[in-house]
Amino acid sequence: MLESWRWYGPDDPVALDNIRQAGASGVVTALHHKYNYQEWSEAEVAQHKKHLDDAGLRWDVCESIPVPTCLKTGKGDVEAALAIWTNNLRSLAASGIKIVCYNFMPVLDWTRTDLRWKAPGGGLALRFDIVEMAVYDIHVLEREGAEQDYAVDVVERARKAFGEMDEAAVAALENNLIAGLPGGEGCYTRDSLRDEIAAYDGLTHTDVQGNLIRFLEHVAPVAEELGQRLTIHPDDPPRPLFGLPRVVSGSKDLRALFEAVPSPANGMVLCTGSYGVRPDFDPVAMIEEFGPRIHFAHLRNVQREDDGSFYESDHLAGSVDMVAVVRALLAEERRRAAQGVWPEQIPMRPDHGHLLIDDIDKTNINPGYSCIGRLKGLAELRGLSAALAQQ
Repeated sequence: MLESWRWYGPDDPVALDNIRQAGASGVVTALHHKYNYQEWSEAEVAQHKKHLDDAGLRWDVCESIPVPTCLKTGKGDVEAALAIWTNNLRSLAASGIKIVCYNFMPVLDWTRTDLRWKAPGGGLALRFDIVEMAVYDIHVLEREGAEQDYAVDVVERARKAFGEMDEAAVAALENNLIAGLPGGEGCYTRDSLRDEIAAYDGLTHTDVQGNLIRFLEHVAPVAEELGQRLTIHPDDPPRPLFGLPRVVSGSKDLRALFEAVPSPANGMVLCTGSYGVRPDFDPVAMIEEFGPRIHFAHLRNVQREDDGSFYESDHLAGSVDMVAVVRALLAEERRRAAQGVWPEQIPMRPDHGHLLIDDIDKTNINPGYSCIGRLKGLAELRGLSAALAQQ
């Protein structure tokens, strides 16, 4: 696998020299100063790539071109948004960027209720607590019908928890959920979040899935013509949030996408942490079924809890069998090498490392993207891969 590292551009507190010191040879990045409905010119993409070239690093994957709300809802100026998105593909292709990640999550991107949860090893981890989510949804946002989306015991626990929270605790929870996380659509106020949710009124899972398929029917042929591979990131967590349908949450959803749009450009990200939240997740079965569609891997681990909560565990601990994952990915790479299939090597990045050692006291760290935690994860994954490659 190609060892890569997420980089948020020149303002990222983890510099390109740090990435080289960590041992990664490739970078996963995008024009992060560009938002929805904005064109990426060939010159801007080339300038961004030059930063990496000058540092002796490859640009392995573009993560991500933002997908605006109108393409997810099917409402608004869809044609203009599609034109911008495909033009951005062309700008990336002009600089040789062939693997493009995107997601179709409505309103919120990856979502956590706690960004500094004390993990068993002493570091600080990202955590999603279903009770805290229910507290915000039911008692703070006061979304109509929210209680129906949670188990009865979770609703009761949320009622008690909210009764014990002061204004500072509510504000901290709200900030974690909607103030904006790296790679997300943006930050919201409580009122603007309500407005964004309202944009999906009346839309079912079938509706949003249909909009995703229509999006792919338009952009996949362009990517195929350019020699690119599109890789869709799964929902994180893989469950509806705020009553909004999420349509990339498991193998059934992937099957539907690949059957509807069979273009070889239509691919996926194997995010072991996102899919790993599901108790029924079988990573080896997923790799064996969808191996030819996997063009990018986020390797992280989560510790599942019975009520639907989870936290980001060490990369080789947690609920996902990372040894089995890496073994299956290496087997897929050997198949590609034998058949002459591109990309022969799958770009991988360690994802969502813990805050460790002196990173804990830094104030400018992007949640989930500290240096030392990801360095530890990359070292563990590199050692695992090297050992399995000898078998």
